[in-house]
Order: sequence, then structure tokens, then C-alpha cells
Amino acid sequence: MNKHSKKKSIGVAVSIVLASTSMLAACSDTKQGGTDAAKPPAAPAADAGKYPVTTGETITSWEQINGNLTTFVPNLADSPFGKQLEKDTGIKVKYSHPADGQSKEQFNLLIASNNLPDVIEYDWNNAYPGGPEKAIGDKVILPLNELIDKHAPNLKKMLQQDKELDKMLKTDSGKYYVFPMIRPDNGLVFRGPMIRKDWLDELNLQVPTTIDEWYTVLKAFKEKKGATAPFTAQYSNEFNVQDAFIGAFRTANRYYIDDQGKVKYGPIDPQFKDALQLLRKWYSEGLIDKDFALNTDSKALDNKILGNASGATVGLLSGGMGRWMETGKKQDPKFQLVAAPYPTLKKGERAFIGQRDFKYNPAASKAVTDAAKNPELAVKWLDYAYSEKGSLLFNFGIEGESYTMKNGVPTFTDKITKDPKYNLQQMVSQYTKPNGPFPGDSRKSFNTFKEQDEAVGIWSETDAAKHVMPLFITPTVEESKEVAKISTAIASYKEEMFVKFVMGKEPIEKFDEYVKRIKEMGSDKVTKIYQDAYDRYNKR
Repeated sequence: MNKHSKKKSIGVAVSIVLASTSMLAACSDTKQGGTDAAKPPAAPAADAGKYPVTTGETITSWEQINGNLTTFVPNLADSPFGKQLEKDTGIKVKYSHPADGQSKEQFNLLIASNNLPDVIEYDWNNAYPGGPEKAIGDKVILPLNELIDKHAPNLKKMLQQDKELDKMLKTDSGKYYVFPMIRPDNGLVFRGPMIRKDWLDELNLQVPTTIDEWYTVLKAFKEKKGATAPFTAQYSNEFNVQDAFIGAFRTANRYYIDDQGKVKYGPIDPQFKDALQLLRKWYSEGLIDKDFALNTDSKALDNKILGNASGATVGLLSGGMGRWMETGKKQDPKFQLVAAPYPTLKKGERAFIGQRDFKYNPAASKAVTDAAKNPELAVKWLDYAYSEKGSLLFNFGIEGESYTMKNGVPTFTDKITKDPKYNLQQMVSQYTKPNGPFPGDSRKSFNTFKEQDEAVGIWSETDAAKHVMPLFITPTVEESKEVAKISTAIASYKEEMFVKFVMGKEPIEKFDEYVKRIKEMGSDKVTKIYQDAYDRYNKR
């Protein structure tokens, strides 16, 4: 099969795998490379780490453009950030951006084409069939061991200093495959339960911490505040409560790691039935948004939170709490949202699970393609983000314009924080790269309210670090094919039944029958594959 036709077949396969569980990440079952791949010969280039680079070449990069930036310019190259990056590195870049909402489809077409750019920013763990090892084997992306060793001293230094991060960025056979998006320690938790504090104060109620307290509060919101959807949340392939109530029963609405380090599929746990019964009871009493399955975009959720139809949700720190507070306070100065802890069954218990990301974020990391005309130049360009000066540009923008140093701390200027027309995130998007392959800076914050600062601490009080399944484990190619074949059907059936159980369209007595069917569909096989991959990851 020639390269062109092979990539077309890959593109078809990608579209199949994309529909599978978000946990899918895969690699080759061979061990080619072994320790040699993990430890390339040390022969650093003399000009490594020196900027600007003298070159007449142009790099091509395919990556999503931040939605806030499109308010100002259609292409990253036209932004103040893009222009400054070119000036600092000496490297001109031609960017191509998928249309908003079509990145998956256009990624498929790109991979199927015979015209790849030099670098692609995407989730190589979960969006490519067979994962990074397969992408390397298919001659789509390059292994980066030698390139990092010789031409990326900034990233190399970080990997030498952080062994856990180093482990995250390899396949099981020891191949590096991306320049990573790295979250700072204070950027791992950014979503959780939140509630109208002004309503609680008016009703003389405390922020709920247990399931029983939540029931009391939601009932009061319905009966005394007239809330038609006391609790609501966005519906995106599933009811996006991030295990907020399900976790109280020591399970999860996804694959997770139990206390013994074993992979489990939460939706078939016996205790998951108890969680469903709870949600079913709340739904039947009008405490959960009766139209929750229709909240497929943020506008529907916005209208309910800001229109006083709902008093509680699970949402993002900035895109949720901060945005709603900003708008809500203009309508009513008393409007106040605060974080609530992930609830437990008993008072004083520590939450079993909640939202917690890992320092390596696969979704916005860049790979160098096999088609790169000058991979060494591409790597030099990418490595700039991990330098001290580059990190400041990626996180804060241009000194003197978007930020100044105050007592040694980069601080956004009034130009960014007090624009009369555009909000903070819109202004920042012009001068920085909100997501992408660079080390996040713990000093950067989009928080505009003290309630947001407090929320991170409250939502962090869980055992999620022990129980959240890593997104970058790598099943073998054969294993990932098996997962792809099984998981799409399981996920679809699980969610169909979840909605029916909660809405009372199926009797809860059918739970055992539902579990039996999911097991017949192959959930135990997927669990074993993830367990094997998780065990291999721990041995890296």
C-alpha cells in the first residue's frame, strides 16, 4: 500500500475510534527502541537553545485557534502573540486552523491526505487509532528522542528534573512523541459543584457538603425560590456532573481506579445503582432539570443560571463561575456563586473522586510530522516555549503591553484587565496562547472574584488523584482495536439507559439486566486492557 492510500485508510479508522470512549489511548505492542529509544546518544547541537534562529524557511502548523482570538483576527499569525513569537524565534510560521466545531472531522481529512504540515497540535493519545506508537509506525509523526536530545535543551531539562512528567510523555517502548501542554500544580482542578450563595443566605442555609444536605437545599430552592430546575448541568454525550453526586457512592460515571489500584467500569458497579436511585428520586421531585438531556450547549445552561431557574450546577472555574458572576452581578449586585465540596454520604468524609487533571494534557500537545521538511527547525521553534523568556510570552504575552513585572511577578496590565468592550479572556487571547504546548505558569490567573480563588481549594479536597484514570496510558495496537470495537456500543447503551433510569422511563429493577448486557458487550475485556496498560505505565 502506498503512503497516500495508507493514510486514507487511517483517516477512515480515525473516525471510528473518535466515537469510542475518551479513555482510548494506544501504542504498539512491540518493544522496538527499548532502552535505546529512551536514552538517545547525547550530542547537543552547538546552537541549541539560542534565539533568534537565522533561517529563511517557513514552518507550517495545523492547530485550533482560540475562540476568543477570532473576535480580533482570523489567524494566529496576525495576532500580537504570533508576531512576537516570530520575532523572538526568528522563525516564520504559516498556521492553518480547522473551522470551529469541526476539528475532529478536519483532523481525519488531514491525516487521510498526502499533504501534512510540519507540526500538528491535537490529542495523539485519543484521536489516532493505535495511538502515538501506531502514528509513528504509520510514518505520520516522528519519534522525538534524538531531536529533543540534540535540539530541545529547554524541554530536555524539564524532563530530567521531573521524572513523573518524563514518564507521561513516553510510549511503553520509550518513545517521546509530543511537545506537551503542561499544567501548573494549581491548574489541575478547575471544575466542580457551585451554588447560589445569595439564595442560601436568604434561606438561612449553609453550603451543602453531604447528599442529605444537598437534598434539603435543592428542595428549598424549588419551594421557596421558585426554581424550575434547582440543579442543572450541561449535557455533552453524558450528564456532565463530573461524578459530583455519583462519587458519593464510591464509584464514577466512567472508568476509574479503585482503592486497590484496579481498573473498574463505574456504571456497572453495584453502588452505581444507589447513585441512579438518588438521581431518579431528585428528578421525580423536580430537583433536577427536567430537560437536562437537552442542555447540549452553553447557552441553555447560561439562561437557566442567569435567569434564576437554577441555583446549582457543576461548571468551570472561569468559563462558568467567573463568567456567570460577571453577568449576574450586573443584573443583581447580590448575585453570588460559591464552590461546594464534592458531596459525601457522611459528614466529614473525604470525597472519593472529583475533577482533577494531570500535569500533562494530551489534548493540546504538538507532534512533528513525518512530512516535516526540516524537523530540527520545527523542534527548535517548539522548544522556545519551554525557555524562561518563551514561557513568559506564552503565559503573559508581551512585557510592557499585556503585562508588567511587579515585585518579580508578571501582572496583566490595565489594557488587558480593564478594557471597556472585551473581557479578560478575550484580551489575553491576543497576546498569549491559552492552551498549547508550553509550561503553564502558576502565577497566571483569570480569576476576577475571590470566590474563584476559594473554589480551587474546595474542589481539590478529594481523593481524585488516586482514582482518576490517566488519559495517556497506552494499550497496544491490537488492544486498542478491541477497545474501539467494543467501547462505542457500550458508551451509547450506557448513556441511553442512564437517562432512562434517571427520568423513570425504565424501572430501576432492570439495573441487573443492564449490567449483564454491558458485560456481554465486552466491558470486562476493556477493563482488562486498561488494567494491563495502566500496569505497564506504572512500570515505565
